[in-house]
Amino acid sequence: MTTEHPTPLLEMHGIVKEFPGVRALGGVDLDVRAGEVHCLLGQNGAGKSTLIKILSASYQPDDGEIRLDGQTVDFHQPAAAIRAGIGTIYQELDLVADLTVAENVFLGHERSRAGFSQRTQTNRIVRTLLARLGHPEISPTRLVGTLPPAGQQIVSMARALSHDTRVLILDEPSAVLDSEEVGNLFRTIRSLTSEGVAVIYISHRLEEIRQIGDRITVLKDGITVATGLQVADTPTSQLIELMTGRAIEYVFPPRPEQHEAHLAGAELVLEVRGLTLPGVFHDVDLTARAGEIVGLTGLVGAGRSEILETLYGARRAAAGTVSVDGTPLRRGSVPAAVRAGMGLCPEERKSQALVLDHSVAQNITMSSLKDFARAGFLDQDQEERKAQELCRSLDVRPTGVTRAVNTLSGGNQQKVVLARWLLRGCRVLLLDEPTRGVDVGARSEIYQLIRTLADSGVAVVVVSSEVEEVLGLADRVLVVREGVVVHEAAAADIDESQVLDLVMEGRVA
Repeated sequence: MTTEHPTPLLEMHGIVKEFPGVRALGGVDLDVRAGEVHCLLGQNGAGKSTLIKILSASYQPDDGEIRLDGQTVDFHQPAAAIRAGIGTIYQELDLVADLTVAENVFLGHERSRAGFSQRTQTNRIVRTLLARLGHPEISPTRLVGTLPPAGQQIVSMARALSHDTRVLILDEPSAVLDSEEVGNLFRTIRSLTSEGVAVIYISHRLEEIRQIGDRITVLKDGITVATGLQVADTPTSQLIELMTGRAIEYVFPPRPEQHEAHLAGAELVLEVRGLTLPGVFHDVDLTARAGEIVGLTGLVGAGRSEILETLYGARRAAAGTVSVDGTPLRRGSVPAAVRAGMGLCPEERKSQALVLDHSVAQNITMSSLKDFARAGFLDQDQEERKAQELCRSLDVRPTGVTRAVNTLSGGNQQKVVLARWLLRGCRVLLLDEPTRGVDVGARSEIYQLIRTLADSGVAVVVVSSEVEEVLGLADRVLVVREGVVVHEAAAADIDESQVLDLVMEGRVA
C-alpha cells in the first residue's frame, strides 16, 4: 500500500501539450508509487486522456519531464513505453474479435522459433497470466469475440502483463461491467498492487474511488489542482468542487410536490403487455404515464437493453404488444415507433446514436429533416438556428453547432442526442445508461434535464447499471433478472440492498 512505497515509481512534472488553438495541458504534475492505486479525476476535457496518451507515448509532450525509477525517460513511440513497463488499457478495448485469447495477448510480439509459432508455449504462458489475474477459467484458445466485456478486459490486462508491466493505466475500466464484475475487477487490481504494480485508475464513478483508490490527483482545465490526496481523508464534496470549480450537491433533482397524486391521474402513454424475445426476455409487462420516470435495473445481460431496443422496434418481438397513446405499434419497425413519438438514446451513443464526423446541428436534426425542407432542398440556416436554440437551452458546450460532434465531451454528446428527441417532441423517451462515461458535473445537469422532460409530460424509461441512479431518478422501478421482471415497486419503497438481493437471487432476503 502507499505507506510501504513512499518513493515514487513514476513522476510527471510540468507536462505541457498544445494542439492548434488549444492548450490541452498547462503544466501537470503526477507521482505514482509502486503498489498503490492512484486515481486520476477530472471532468471530460480536463486533460486526463491527453496525459495518459503522453505517458503511453501516443503523444509527445511540448514541455515537462517524465521520470521512471528516478531516471528521466523520453519515449518517442508506444513500443518504447511498453518496453519500459507502462501498459495502458483504454475504455475502448483494442482487441481482435476473430483471434484467440492467446493470439491477442501476444499480438505484435508473437513467440516463434525458426519462423514457426510456438503455440504450446504461448498458451502455457497465457494460462499463467490469466491465473495470476484470478481468471484461470478463460481458455487461451477461445475466440475473444465470444467473451463477455469483463472477460475481454481481463484479456487486455493479460496482454499488458505479458510485457512485464510495472505501471498499469486503466481508463474507465468499469464502464461496461455490472456490480459483481466490478468486484472481481477490484480483486484483480488488488492482487496486482500486492505484487508491486502501480495502477493509475480513471473513473467518473466517485463511489468506486472510495472502494479501490489509495491516493487521488485532480485535473481541471489542463492543470493539476490537487495531487496526492488520501482517499480516506478527502470528502466527496471536496473532490466535486475541485473538479468543477464550484460546489455541486451530488444528488438527484427533487420530485415535484404532489407528484405521486399527479401521476395517479396522468394519462397512460406507454403500455407493454407480454413482450417476449426468445432466449433474451419473456412476458414483460410495463407501463409509463405522462410525466413518469420508470427505471429498469438488473445485471448486465439480464435483458434490460434488449427490452428498450424491442420497444423501439430495433428488435422484433415474437409475442406481445407495445402501444403508445393506446395505438399498438408494428413489431420490429423503428419508423413506426418514431412516428408514434418514441425516441431512444442508446448505451453506445458514439456508434449507435451519433455520426461523429457530422456537425452538432446535423446530429440534432437528422430525425426531423422534413421540418427543414423547402421545395425539396434543406434550409441549412433554419436547421442551424434551431439547433443553436436547443444547444443554448441544454447548455451544450462548447458553443457552435457547425463543429463536429466528436469534438464534444461525453456529457455534451449525450445532450446532443437528447436535443434530437426534444426537437421531435417525443412522447416516450427511452434512455439506456444515460450517464455512462459522463463526468460528475454533467451528470447533475443530465439528471435535471431528464426530470424537466418528465415534468413537461414525457414518459421516460431509463436503464442503468447503477442502482443508486435508478432509485434516485425513477418514480417506479422494475427489477429484471435473467429476462424476467421479478419485482416492481415505487422507488421510495425499495432500497439498494433489496435491489441487489433481487438481481442476484430473484427475491428480497
